[in-house]
Amino acid sequence: MLIGFLFIPFTAYLQVLTGPATYVEEKTMDSPVVKPDFETFFLDKTMRLDYYHSGTATDDQFAVDQVVSDGKWPGSKTELTDKLELGQYFFEILDAESKTVIYSRGFSSIFGEWQTTPDADKNKGTFNESIRFPWPKKPVLVILKKRNPENKFQAIWTTTIDPASRQVNPSDLSLTHKVDVILNNGPASEKVDLVILGDGYSKNEMDKFRSDAKRLTDVLLNTEPYKSRKKDLNIRLVETPGEQSGVNKPHPGVFKRTPLSVSYGIFDSERYALTFDNKTVRNVASEVPYDFMVILINEKTYGGGGIYNLYTTVSADNKFADYIMVHELGHHLGALADEYYTSAVSYEAQKITVEPWEPNVTALLDKDNLKWKSLVEPGTPLPTPWNKEEFDRFGYKIQKERDSLRKAKVPENVMEDLFTRQMKQENAFFSTEKYKDKVGAFEGANYTQYGLYRSQLDCIMYTRHIRFCKVCRKSLENVLDQYSH
Repeated sequence: MLIGFLFIPFTAYLQVLTGPATYVEEKTMDSPVVKPDFETFFLDKTMRLDYYHSGTATDDQFAVDQVVSDGKWPGSKTELTDKLELGQYFFEILDAESKTVIYSRGFSSIFGEWQTTPDADKNKGTFNESIRFPWPKKPVLVILKKRNPENKFQAIWTTTIDPASRQVNPSDLSLTHKVDVILNNGPASEKVDLVILGDGYSKNEMDKFRSDAKRLTDVLLNTEPYKSRKKDLNIRLVETPGEQSGVNKPHPGVFKRTPLSVSYGIFDSERYALTFDNKTVRNVASEVPYDFMVILINEKTYGGGGIYNLYTTVSADNKFADYIMVHELGHHLGALADEYYTSAVSYEAQKITVEPWEPNVTALLDKDNLKWKSLVEPGTPLPTPWNKEEFDRFGYKIQKERDSLRKAKVPENVMEDLFTRQMKQENAFFSTEKYKDKVGAFEGANYTQYGLYRSQLDCIMYTRHIRFCKVCRKSLENVLDQYSH
């Protein structure tokens, strides 16, 4: 039967990991690699565990909501265990009898972001979340881990699932949403499957939704590494028409109810757009095979969001929608950190003692073992010099002007003009830099002005130029490899 939930200490978790295993051995040039055999442990369908994640800034609590079928299994049948280990959280599925890890994936969550807000210091929050994995043939242990202060994964929750339990629902939803296909390169289990949903599109705007999706996916497919990996991608749309155009925007006092409940103003950040209606989104997305998800917002107002292994949101009608699409998908698909830092942050140096887990930023605590060392040319100094002081003075002026325009509630095109002017000035700054095309360690990254470093002077994770640096591109390639083999 399904056991509700049970907390276990990390030492007890380590004791769970012993026992015999059933493997298929795969030879490589270096040494034998063993992988769980899909046919031994799983059926060709998807199990979705919905649960409630509650707590404050300092604690995490869990309760099972439901265990349901999420359609045919869309993921790889060979790359079952996650060796990238990205994200704030990580879950493992263990065969209950042998204690073998038969599936694992890293992810981040809205709850994890909420924990960093002032609200979490004062109040308790609850969010519905999901993890998805192949449908097990026999009972399994689900182990959920979270990064500790040293950025190491530590077990914080476990539950047992018996697929034969009456509390596990194997029935698939009978869904009736219209599905469109933009790109189909083969079986879902061998490809990276992207599903695109829409919110704020009325019944009369489905042509617009399809057009917006095609336009933005064209941008994506003309950006590396997606351009070179187009054959590894499938892209499908699921239509969710509503009664009216646009979504909820509480800061300007525009309140709406939409099919997917997307809203701006998340965590009181005016341009941050997410939905908390996890189950509705998951149910709609399950209409097609998917690994990653984009929700297009039928709005001109600049905004969006991206959370690793959850979803990306994009305001489709903004002048910078192309940038938002590629940038936010970098968060969602590649677990990439923002490389920008605003001049509103403290000018006092912060003491950084732990290496960030994100693949594209570093604390440079050990120059000799820089995480992207293989991409650094001999002779490139670490840290890598650049005209940071002058650039920061310019950035501070732009930030003040941006804040002033927002307070004045100017039309969106005025803000877009500011961003265009900012990009032109950034191009002028970068064009004179000695190491502008080199991989190194450039100070300023991940909202931190001092003490964190990005790998190249410019990247879409830093500015609005639609190109990835070499490190971000490599990180995205690693994820694409994990889902397309």
